[in-house]
Amino acid sequence: MSLPASLRASVEAALGESLVDVRPVSGGCIHHGSQVRTESGARYFLKWNIAADPDVFAAEEDGLRALRAAAAEGGLLAVPEPVGRGGGGEAPPWFLMEYFEPGAPGPAYARDMGTGLALLHGCGGGEAFGWHRHNWIGSLAQDNTPDTSWARFWTRRRIAPQLEQARRRGSLHGPVMDRYLEAAPAALEEVRDAALLHGDLWGGNVFPTTAGKPVLVDPAVYRGDALVDLAMSELFGGFNREFYRAYHQVRVIPPEYNEVLRDVYQTYYLLVHVNLFGAGYVAETEAAAARVVAAVRYR
Repeated sequence: MSLPASLRASVEAALGESLVDVRPVSGGCIHHGSQVRTESGARYFLKWNIAADPDVFAAEEDGLRALRAAAAEGGLLAVPEPVGRGGGGEAPPWFLMEYFEPGAPGPAYARDMGTGLALLHGCGGGEAFGWHRHNWIGSLAQDNTPDTSWARFWTRRRIAPQLEQARRRGSLHGPVMDRYLEAAPAALEEVRDAALLHGDLWGGNVFPTTAGKPVLVDPAVYRGDALVDLAMSELFGGFNREFYRAYHQVRVIPPEYNEVLRDVYQTYYLLVHVNLFGAGYVAETEAAAARVVAAVRYR
């Protein structure tokens, strides 16, 4: 896809030089993406969306900067550096960032990813769960109003808004989700550590550079239980045993994760998929919620 003339002009004005090469990048399902090269030879990744709220890209920039600061301490993960944002008038909202050429994973890729994520989870935490601003997961708003109770934050700021949206659209009216809301707090009441989360850690949001270094992209950052990222990483695959083994060597994965917390957290992401992609995810959502209810009942 070629760039709209207004978009090209806006980006070139911000950079102070012309774009001489534009190459579409596949993989995104919400925004358009292209690799662009300037007359000076610099390469960037450009995202834009004529229908996007400009604050979507402001939130993404904020999340990338938080992850970059935390990942720098371990040195094992790469995170694109934001370069600029723009839009307005005839130009659609856009976001320009550092470009990493995708490559093949090397022998240490999974180990570095697991160790790097565990180290990242140990940085940038705080006493409150949430974040200093709201953001998005996919195209859905994510409320990050801080709370000192993780159980309350999870049920009120994560599950309840997505469930309400799904029910407005005609899904998930059965009793299992209400039982989940009653049961989940009992599984979460001991969580005290507000770790910095990527927030949307599925296989499509991490890739290797040509040097084999893991790159994190498309965050939905906030502070919460570190196990949220692990639960999302398992939902759709893409992370092997070496990744989890390396993570566990730095941050122990507690038995409660396998007993109940994986399902507690995956229920949120399944609800998100119901709202993004439709009723095909309803049965899986209800099954995860039912396992939570059963696990809490018989603990």
